[in-house]
Amino acid sequence: MSATLDLLQKLVNIPAPPGQEGALAEFVVAFAEELGYKPTVDPKGNVLIPAGAEGEPRLVVTAHMDEIALMCTGIYRDGSLQVTNLGGLHAWKWGETPVEIMATNPLPGVLSFGSVHTESPASAAVQAKAQPIQWEQARVFTGRDPESVENLGVRPGTRIAMARSRRHLTRVGEFVSGYFLDDRADLAAMLLMLTALKDSPPNYPVLFAATVSEEVGGHGALYLLQRIRPEFCLALELGPVVPDSPVDLNELPTVWANDSFTATDPRDLDILIGLGQRIQIQALSSGGSDASCAASHGLCARPVTLGIPMENTHGYEIIHRHGVDRLAELALAYIGAV
Repeated sequence: MSATLDLLQKLVNIPAPPGQEGALAEFVVAFAEELGYKPTVDPKGNVLIPAGAEGEPRLVVTAHMDEIALMCTGIYRDGSLQVTNLGGLHAWKWGETPVEIMATNPLPGVLSFGSVHTESPASAAVQAKAQPIQWEQARVFTGRDPESVENLGVRPGTRIAMARSRRHLTRVGEFVSGYFLDDRADLAAMLLMLTALKDSPPNYPVLFAATVSEEVGGHGALYLLQRIRPEFCLALELGPVVPDSPVDLNELPTVWANDSFTATDPRDLDILIGLGQRIQIQALSSGGSDASCAASHGLCARPVTLGIPMENTHGYEIIHRHGVDRLAELALAYIGAV
């Protein structure tokens, strides 16, 4: 496995549901400090890493730390957990699987939809014949009684993440697949950018921000950018392979021409095209990034979103093994051109 993919595996290994990204933030802080940067963590939990000249940042680069996950909404009489999703997680994307219940004292669980050997209309398996499974039909099995579960710190609001045993990356020819490549692959690209800029920093103030709670509305970036209001916000993201805005699943980065929140300034599209690097431009009918969400609130003047082409988004995602490196290279070139 290459150094980039080894870094990616380390990032994927660390559970980080929205609002509980602390362990991953510690990894990012340690990585940046090892390079000689002076990162800080703001009250929201964003990791902030200044680079380049001193002063208020003209450009903010974001990659979010949080992953789609579940949240406990109640405890049943048998000790199993009622759940809902955090972010765009569909039940069929995970299926029945081991999970980690991230309470004060973490404990294992199993996401369950029940048995199939029945024709009872109360069965989720029977209901699935007529309509997609919804989260209210799911439970997380704990193997404990309700009092024991509560004593371990589980309550409504407790986050539930994919178990670490299912976080291993898989190589498939020239591709690599795994859960949470959105946004760990882009976070890896950010760390590669910081490595490259260590000895050749930008000649203007740039702030790198590993943000929290992007999957539930871009809350981390909104908290940060309402104070800074930079000219540019460059979000590192995925480039979804979708029928209505097709891109090739290869190593060439994508540029979002627009998404659910905003459209990219034509000047920035011209800059990116003029860099001489091969890119794929796509107009998305659904989705958003830290940059586009912030721009829709008037918190940055020029949002730009660059992505890694990705199949199976919000599931067992697939990217080209060189996708992370190519994204970092394009983002660095853009920083040098504006």
